[in-house]
Amino acid sequence: MDILDRGSAQRKTYVKVRADFMPDGRLVPLMFRTEDGPTCVIDRIIDVRPAPSLKSGGQGMRYTVHVKGRQYYLFNDRGRWFAEE
Repeated sequence: MDILDRGSAQRKTYVKVRADFMPDGRLVPLMFRTEDGPTCVIDRIIDVRPAPSLKSGGQGMRYTVHVKGRQYYLFNDRGRWFAEE
């Protein structure tokens, strides 16, 4: 299943993210979905680091996540979330 639109390979795909805060203040994304796509429950978070988008620059935090055996990058850039495959 292709979660992200292949036509958007060179730009940000904005997503809605459901996240939780841990007692130490860390933000942990739990699931995400595109505007007209399926809800994707995050199986596990592989890595979290300050990093710009690989394809569109910017700043913020990059979450490397696994969803149904595929790896995605979720970016939180000043409160806006977007994804790259």
